[in-house]
Amino acid sequence: MAPTSTASPASAAVRLPSRVQAALDDFLAAQAQVLAEVAPECADLLDGIRDLLRGGKRLRPAFCYWGYRGAGGADGDGIVDVGAALELFQAAALIHDDLMDDSDTRRGLPSSHRRFAALHSGSGWSGGAERFGLAGAVLSGDLCLGWSDELFSTARLPAEAIARARSVFSLMRTQLMGGQYLDVLEQASAAGADPAGAVERARRVVRFKSAKYSMEHPLLLGGRLAGAGEELLASYSTIGLALGEAFQLRDDVLGTFGDPGVTGKPAGDDLREGKRTVLVALALQEATPSQAAVVDELLGDPDLDRDGVERLRGVLVDTGAAADVERRIEALVQEACDALEAADVDDTTRTALHELLVAATARQS
Repeated sequence: MAPTSTASPASAAVRLPSRVQAALDDFLAAQAQVLAEVAPECADLLDGIRDLLRGGKRLRPAFCYWGYRGAGGADGDGIVDVGAALELFQAAALIHDDLMDDSDTRRGLPSSHRRFAALHSGSGWSGGAERFGLAGAVLSGDLCLGWSDELFSTARLPAEAIARARSVFSLMRTQLMGGQYLDVLEQASAAGADPAGAVERARRVVRFKSAKYSMEHPLLLGGRLAGAGEELLASYSTIGLALGEAFQLRDDVLGTFGDPGVTGKPAGDDLREGKRTVLVALALQEATPSQAAVVDELLGDPDLDRDGVERLRGVLVDTGAAADVERRIEALVQEACDALEAADVDDTTRTALHELLVAATARQS
């Protein structure tokens, strides 16, 4: 029998983003006092983190919340705390990802390392501004990573619930770091790697760098916190992994073809960064020698201009890779929908998760 929802879950969920933001604001206000004891200058660390945490879609807290509600958990401040912890973890990943990719912007603002480099240059300090920027970003990301664990551990939930879910939270953090390493490894080693396995290698990066921690782990975390049985957790895993892969494939499409005014990142940014996405792997799999030569010449060029972006986009379209990715997204969404339909959850949870599924994969930013 499916668990029954209690007091107005829909209204509580509508307010979830603002509730998560309030929890983050309260937590960061407390951390500001801790950092102030070190030195007033530490406010620079906090300001950048606070600005980053004011943006975002709050998808991970939402999946965690509905994974919890679907397993019979009652709405309350504790599950909001866990959602806020996930946002801190996401912030750590974004800061370090931008550093590794040498990205200039994030959510329409300067990326963390660029922000610290600008602070150095504007202050006329000695030494290299770029090196200072790298150091500031590493420390900011590390702070967010540590704070995510602190907020999860002190969430206003029973200690036994936190203990039940701890293994998921720990697995999420370790697997993401492994996935991040696979991502940078693929960019560094792709030229000499077996092209026949490029698509599967790219999909593996997608699963461990994005899919699991974006959707699967938040759902499982919510389920564990509420004491879900193994059958429901297996459903959550199927839903989350398929949806998470579709989410990242959509992100790859937007990183190549998206509107900068909507995505908050320059047009073709993934192409300048040389990301070995599923989209690129599929294109190389079908490319003619001349098309492959265009990819070899232009992919990863940090100075890639508009014409270069258009030439690469042309290869991705003409080889059928762009259309193939869209078909894969559609199939993965259908897999997630089928698993959701079969899951033992109440109708309110099913409807909410379906809306999140659409929001995650039909988005433009």
